[in-house]
Amino acid sequence: MTSISRYPDSAPASVDEQHELLMSRPRTSHKMMWLTAGIVLVAVALIATSLITNPRYEWDVVFSWFASERLFSGLVNTLILTVISMSVGIVVGILLALARLAPNYVIASVAAFMIWFFRGVPVFVQLLFWGFIAAIYPRIEMGIPFGPEFFSVDANAVITPFLAAILGLGLNEGAYMSEIVRAGLLSVHKGQTEAAKALGMKRGLILWRVVLPQAMKIIIPPTGNQTISMLKTTSLVSVLAFPELLYSAQMVYSSNFKTIPLLIAASLWYLAITSLLSLGQFYIERHFNRGSGNRTEQKLSSRFNPLKRSQPTVQKVQL
Repeated sequence: MTSISRYPDSAPASVDEQHELLMSRPRTSHKMMWLTAGIVLVAVALIATSLITNPRYEWDVVFSWFASERLFSGLVNTLILTVISMSVGIVVGILLALARLAPNYVIASVAAFMIWFFRGVPVFVQLLFWGFIAAIYPRIEMGIPFGPEFFSVDANAVITPFLAAILGLGLNEGAYMSEIVRAGLLSVHKGQTEAAKALGMKRGLILWRVVLPQAMKIIIPPTGNQTISMLKTTSLVSVLAFPELLYSAQMVYSSNFKTIPLLIAASLWYLAITSLLSLGQFYIERHFNRGSGNRTEQKLSSRFNPLKRSQPTVQKVQL
C-alpha cells in the first residue's frame, strides 16, 4: 500500500513546519524596523521635553485663555460657519453634479465652467472678492433686463462679513463637492438604473432610492475630509474681520502681546473639534458600509500569513 500526496514532498505539511520555515528567514528587516522605531521614540521624547521645559510656551497662559469667553464665542462662530458653509457646499455640489451629468449640452457646459472657476480661484481671493463686492456693485438690483426694477438695496447692507464668508466658503466647497458627488453617482452601474426604469420608476425616485444609497459609500469618506478641511478653512475668514476663533485670538494677543500662547490655545480647539469630527466620520462610514463584509481583508490576511491558511488535504490512493 502506497500513499501519494497531492503536493510535493518539499511543501510544509504542518503548522510547526511552516512556523520553523518562517523563523528561519532573515530577520534583517525586523531589526531595521525596530531601529527606526527607536529613532522615532527618541525624537518624540526630545520634542515632548522641549514642549514641557521651554518656558516661552507659557502653558499657564494657554490654559487660562483656552476656556475664556472670548475664544469660546469665536469657537461658536467657527462651528456655525462650518455647518452653514458645508451645507451650502453639499447642496451646490449635488446640483452642479446633476447638471454636469445632464444630457443638455448648455446646462452641462455652464456647470463645468462654474466648477472650473470656483476650483481654480483660491478661496482666500474669493473671500476678499465677496467682502469688497460693493466696490463693483454698490447696489443690488432685481428686475427685468432693460425693463422695470422690482427692488434695489445697498450692497454693504446685504453682503455682511458673515454672508460674504458663507458665499466664499460655500461656493468654493460646492465646486469640490460636485466632483465627489459625480464620482459617487458614476460608481453605480448603469444596470441598476436600467432595471429601475424597467420597473416603471421615475428618474427622481431612481436617484433617491437606487443610486444615492449605493453611491453614499463613495461620497461619505471624502465628504468627511472636506468637513474637517472646512473647519480649518474658516480661519481665513479673519481677513473679513468676522469674529471666528482665529480672529478672536488675534484680537486678544493684539492687546496683551501673548501671541504664541493664544495661537496654541486656538490650535487646541481646532484639534479637539477635528477629533470629534473624525470620530463622527468613522461611525457614519461604518453605518453606510454595514452588510458589505470584510471578505477581501480576510483573503489578504490569509494569503500573507501562512500560519492562518487551512492545511492542505492529502488524498491517499491505494495501489
